[in-house]
Amino acid sequence: MTETKSPADRPFERMIPPGSGRRRDPAFNKGRQPDPQAAEDIRALLGDRPRRRDLLIEYLHLVQDRFGCLSAEHLQALADIMRLPMAEIYEVASFYAHFDIVLEGEQPPPKVTIRVCDSLTCELMGAQKLIQELKARSGKDIRVLRAPCMGRCDTAPVAEVGHSHVDHATAQSLLKAAKDGHVHPHVPTYVDFDAYIAAGGYRLLKDCYAGKRTADDLVKIMETSGLRGLGGAGFPSGQKWKIVRQQPKPRLFAVNGDEGEPGTFKDRYYLERDPHRFLEGMLVAAWVTEVETCYVYIRDEYPAVRAILEKEIARLQKEGLTGKVGVELRRGAGAYICGEESSMIESIEGKRGLPRNRPPYPSERGLFGRPTLTHNVETLHWVRDIIEKGPDWFIQQGKNGSKGLRSYSVSGRVKNPGVKIAPAGTTARELIDTYSGGMAAGHTFKGYLPGGASGGILPAGMADLPLDFGKLEAHGCFVGSHAVVILSDQDDMKAVALNLMRFFEDESCGQCTPCRNGTEKAVALMSKKTWDTDLLKDLSLVMRDSSICGLGQAAPNPLLSVLKYFPEDVR
Repeated sequence: MTETKSPADRPFERMIPPGSGRRRDPAFNKGRQPDPQAAEDIRALLGDRPRRRDLLIEYLHLVQDRFGCLSAEHLQALADIMRLPMAEIYEVASFYAHFDIVLEGEQPPPKVTIRVCDSLTCELMGAQKLIQELKARSGKDIRVLRAPCMGRCDTAPVAEVGHSHVDHATAQSLLKAAKDGHVHPHVPTYVDFDAYIAAGGYRLLKDCYAGKRTADDLVKIMETSGLRGLGGAGFPSGQKWKIVRQQPKPRLFAVNGDEGEPGTFKDRYYLERDPHRFLEGMLVAAWVTEVETCYVYIRDEYPAVRAILEKEIARLQKEGLTGKVGVELRRGAGAYICGEESSMIESIEGKRGLPRNRPPYPSERGLFGRPTLTHNVETLHWVRDIIEKGPDWFIQQGKNGSKGLRSYSVSGRVKNPGVKIAPAGTTARELIDTYSGGMAAGHTFKGYLPGGASGGILPAGMADLPLDFGKLEAHGCFVGSHAVVILSDQDDMKAVALNLMRFFEDESCGQCTPCRNGTEKAVALMSKKTWDTDLLKDLSLVMRDSSICGLGQAAPNPLLSVLKYFPEDVR
């Protein structure tokens, strides 16, 4: 029996003589035909790489890196070669901030792009003045853009020249870097494979492969330790392993290295210094949960991290330490929303990073519809120590009723910002006085963000609260990824809240109306000299109750905190 196709399913054809019993080739292909030179460019660029749909974002990066932009001709050629609709290619490319699409008749971007971070800590350290000075001094060959948090808040203000970061940036240092061609990432010194092995690394993983450890025992150790997801949600790690192990095979693993929360830089700290501790934790978790492939998703703002992981993962595979597990490194493209796990999964699949409705949860149906283990980088960093030293060691590190160690990203008005490894339950006052050398000269402690942009703002009078999961919710805040930004008497809390709301407005994926329109409306209201507090509270309630994901639900937290704890700044 011959299958009957609708006109929508078959190409436009020449007229076929009745009763001929055969189909002729199409008279011409539908749609715009790819430019021959552009098609040759794309074929040469892709080489023998597989034409899989999930690799679309990786291939868009290849084109952008090679040609400096995504021209309409190259996009059309890529669509033809990958056998995808042009609309699908365009919607993905236009979703991510780091892709430059150049349509017909438009000029390509200048050779060098300088992105200046204007998230909260960089704003406190003069980002707006820096942007204005750069625009006044840069010529037509340099493009200056504002950009969201680059994960280097301890060295603010920060900017990126091409793919090279400049810490404590000035207009002079940035223009010099652009002139000298310093546009490629600087890879810092780190503990490489040989050094890690010499210090006892991968003995735990080898014991797992040799049958000296059992998966059930490791799950029990992780459950007892109380280690929770350290990307912000805080779900118990051992319980997550147990749930995934109960799901049917094949199973997958998605590692979240997209820490885009303003004020957070702990994952970069570990990956640029001791990447194999994370990789061993990942491979142990993969062995326990018997996953087929690990997908490591790293934000595009971390080019040095990508360079490190590409080299060290290749070494692991050469040494046979990845076992039967495949490891794929995936590159983000400038979208904060992809730090939300379901958005990350969509991005790994080569799509726009739109959050999924849940249930089902990723542990049941995640990547490519398969059961998927998801973890944050720092969570996996602690796995080896917990298993080798025992759960009691980890538990005893905490204080004030909390368990374990935490990596607090401390920035803002302190003398010595940076990642502070301290007991879970440490207070903001302790982070300032004991770990950060006190307040910066000339500044008096006024308030702090306990959990990055979405965690709310608390006054200095509440600086003795333990910073850990479940300790701040009663005050309208949460610890999230443990990003602590310290504010002083020289900071206007209305301006702080507006900076954070602008970030959420820019980073909203646009999928749901409460977040898309709510953040835009909030920015407009908060930009006025006098705030309509009743209207802002109503708007916040709608956003919190009806947004699809945590971005829209948490976006009002800084605003509501300022109204509650800093009423004198609102008058």
